[in-house]
This record gives sequence, C-alpha cells and structure tokens, in this order.
Amino acid sequence: MSELTDSAGTGTTAPAGERAELPPRPEVPPTAAVPDASDVPDASSASAPAGPDTPDGTTGPEAPTPGAGPEAPAPGAGPEAPAPGAGPEVPPAPVRKDRRVLRAVLRWTVATVVFAAAGTSAAYGITRMDRTDVPGLATETDGRWDYPTISLPPLPSGSPRPFAESNRGSAHYADLRRLVLPAPNGAHADPALRGSDGWLATKTFLAEYATRDDRETLGQQLTDHGLRHIAARGWTTPDGTRTRIYLLQFGTAAVADEVDSQGLTSYDAPVHAIRGAEQTKTDDAFPAHATVDDVTRNTFVETKPYGAEQVREAYLSAGDTIAVIVQSRKGAAKAVPFQQTVALQSQLLG
Repeated sequence: MSELTDSAGTGTTAPAGERAELPPRPEVPPTAAVPDASDVPDASSASAPAGPDTPDGTTGPEAPTPGAGPEAPAPGAGPEAPAPGAGPEVPPAPVRKDRRVLRAVLRWTVATVVFAAAGTSAAYGITRMDRTDVPGLATETDGRWDYPTISLPPLPSGSPRPFAESNRGSAHYADLRRLVLPAPNGAHADPALRGSDGWLATKTFLAEYATRDDRETLGQQLTDHGLRHIAARGWTTPDGTRTRIYLLQFGTAAVADEVDSQGLTSYDAPVHAIRGAEQTKTDDAFPAHATVDDVTRNTFVETKPYGAEQVREAYLSAGDTIAVIVQSRKGAAKAVPFQQTVALQSQLLG
C-alpha cells in the first residue's frame, strides 16, 4: 500500500489502487485552526478538543448541535443574508399631523400679525395726535377761544414804533385796520361792523350807548378832540357770545388819554352806559398778569340783577389810540374769553 498525504498534513492508509476518500475540509476561521487528532500527542497537551472520528478513521470537525444558532461570522465578513422570502426591514411610517391643528396654528399666526400691525398703526397715530385729541389725555378746556396766528402788521418805511423814544406822540403808524384783533376760529363775523373800506362811521360806534343824551354828548367830545377814524370788527361765537371791538385813533397820545379819562371812563364805572348794562362795577377779577406795558386798562362787568344778557366792557388807552371792547351773552358773559380778548388786543396795540 502507498501512503497519501492530504493538504492538512494528516496521513491515512488506503488499499492499493484505490484513491482515498477524504472528508471535506471544514471552514475554519484563520485565527482559530482546528488540529487533527493524529497531531495531538495526548489530551492534556491539546490546545482544542478533537471532534468525533469519521467513518474512514479521520478526525473531522465537531458537528453542530441541533437547534443551536449559526456560527458567528468571521471578522470582516458581510452581514448575514436575509431569510428566503423576507424583504428589507421597513421603518415605521411617521405619524401624520392633524390638519385641524395646523389650520388652528395658521389662524392664530395670522391673527397675531394683524393685531400687531393694528397696534403699531394705533401707536403711530396716537404719537401724531395732539394731547387734546386723545381721549383720556385731553386737558379740560378753560373756556379760551381758538384764535388764529396773530402777528403785528409791518410799519411804513422809516416809521418808529408807537412807544419808541423817537415817537414822542406815541402814534401808531401801522394801518389801524390791521391792528384790530381777528375773530376766533369758528366765529361768525358781524357784517355791520365792516364799515366802508374798513373804516366805521362814528354813528355806528355811538349806537352802542343806551340813551340819546349819551350818544350826543360823546359824539360831540369825539369831534372836539379831533377823532381821525374808527376801525372795528365784530363776531358771534357758537356759544352765543357777541363781541364788538372799536379802535378810535386821535392825533396824539395826550388827546387820546384825555378822551379816555373824561369822556369814556371814571375810576369805578363807564361815563356813558352801554345798552343793556345800566348797572356796572369794576371787574376786580381780571388777572393782573394780563397787563401789557404802555397800555392803560379799565374793565367793567354788569351787576345783578341783569336782563336777558350780561355785558362786559373794557377801555384800553395805548398811545394815540383808544380801544373799546364789548362782550355780551344770554344768561352770563363768561370771564375767560373776555379776558383773553382784552389781553390779545392789548398786545396788538402795545
């Protein structure tokens, strides 16, 4: 017999003329080679247990135990192939959000944007408004009227101001018609006081006084003192207050002062009674801080019991000009608009 050696180095004996049948070589990981039983001298020195003998006398690998799991793949080997008929693992489908929740979020987002824009617009609108136009912030009115912007008229070229040192007669060289206080906003102008070309006839002014004797006496005084002309303006405000302003201009301040102190006023009452105000007294409530330099002021108020209307009147002497201001109102003539009117007219003359 001849001896054949397998590739693993194990010797087996077979009859002559026959090829030895070798068992298939087991798949052994390269890191753990399984030696044949013939190469192991004894069990005590073996590095691994030997498997059962094969029918032909060779030592093969240990048979797998029924029911045992598959062998661990070798290092570097690919993943285990899926079982036949099994598809790839499919991840669970994401949970679909409720469309009603999305719509609610969208509606609230739009509402928030709209309210934010409205709030911004309101804040901007409020910042652009005057304090008196904002509810809750408006200061309660004290009864003053809303006059337009008031400015002094220009003087003729080279003319001095009324009370300058070079103007010894304290004359008003500006157009007297432009020195009359304008009507407040919303007032209705009195056409009867417009006069002819802005100059009022003396008889229209005298019609303010109550009796014929008063009108004749005062008219003669004005003529004797050289009255030059009269500028006037009148109006009625929505609350029913009627205002009349007359500017009487004379040649010099001395003449105007004499007419004022002798022909129009005394220390406690007007010399001639205004229509509807037979009984008057000095208006002691007129504020002292409303005094204007170089302007002499005398104010009077009708006393009770008065008739259907109450009358307030003021006489201003400023240089060569005298201002007569009359206000009347059904029930009672208010003090604040009267004081405001007198103060503004004083500033125009002073």
